Amino acid sequence: MMSMSNLPSDLVEEIISRVPLKFMRSVRLTCKKWNTLFKSRSFTTMHIGKEEATARELGQTRMIVMMDYNVYLMGMVLDQNPSKEFLGKLTCLDDTKQVKISQVFHCEGLLLCILKDDDTKIVVWNPYLGQTRWIQTRMCYGASGWKGRKKYALGYENNSENRSCCSPKILRVIDNFNLFTKNTILVYEIYDFDSDLWTTLDVSPQWCIMSQRGLSLKGNTYWGAIERHAHGPIDHIICFDFTRERFGPLLPLPFSAWGAQFASLSLVREENITALFQNSETYKFEIWITTTIEANNVTWSNFFTMDTSYLNQLLLYKTFFIDEEKKVAVVFEKEEKTMCDTINIIGEDGCLMKLELGEPADKNCWPLVCPYVPSVVQIKLPK
Repeated sequence: MMSMSNLPSDLVEEIISRVPLKFMRSVRLTCKKWNTLFKSRSFTTMHIGKEEATARELGQTRMIVMMDYNVYLMGMVLDQNPSKEFLGKLTCLDDTKQVKISQVFHCEGLLLCILKDDDTKIVVWNPYLGQTRWIQTRMCYGASGWKGRKKYALGYENNSENRSCCSPKILRVIDNFNLFTKNTILVYEIYDFDSDLWTTLDVSPQWCIMSQRGLSLKGNTYWGAIERHAHGPIDHIICFDFTRERFGPLLPLPFSAWGAQFASLSLVREENITALFQNSETYKFEIWITTTIEANNVTWSNFFTMDTSYLNQLLLYKTFFIDEEKKVAVVFEKEEKTMCDTINIIGEDGCLMKLELGEPADKNCWPLVCPYVPSVVQIKLPK
């Protein structure tokens, strides 16, 4: 009987390319030869193509979900009987101890992970290729030992012609989140993968970033924002341009939200931004999509508006995504009474269906979702 080791290499590639994504870690750990396949661009392109074809056949939307400080690949079918399937828990191949992740940010197949119990380092990760790069952070302390609130963003320069070998950058913003004091502490620093260095940026903002999570699109990152020292609703977004390493002007949102809990941003096909607004008095939901989105310019179009007053409560959410074709919003939230993790599927006609994700061990950990397509982008490692 012929064994796998005696088969022609092209046949081995064809066989392994049919293995579902959730079993790939086991395949890669089987032998060095099979692990080496993932360094072949032709193989990874073929495998990703088959994974995408399988998802289309199943009518499945695939995404990254963070729950209970762990990261999972999940598939959802959004039909008359919505369903979810956990396709696997994502694990760093070169990490002997599985770490707990408090935040995850997505940028074209790469993940920036912030650790729950260790703020001395962060990790950029390509889950598909199993590549990681651990990065030491710089400690910032005030006179009283203040560490500040930290916001992160992952992006890249748009002038790179070769996207197969990525040289991303990380922005870290540290502030004391005080809108009304003149002695606001602000630190803006950027990490460059080529130099392996953090550099402090000279920024004198006339605005305040309100969103805890930024959204990466085409290498840049966007947040909800307001004018600094203004006591008012979130009515703008602001962009950080990683190519120029500077912020753009405040750009208008199509609504005004009193608090970050009533507004959230998401991606649409890695091409546009969608914004969800929840009215805290009428429970009305509005979803808007950009028709133009650049660092210095934005225009919006209403996707749909729905009346959810029958719920008689606000949804407690931080992230969501939409299905343009089916005209639904999928909101990851916590139940108000039980604090269980839940998925709410809300249609244009206002219908609401729920899928339970279960009760987390730590009820302070909110479920987070971001779109995901496997990427063959290689992460540059330190020299």
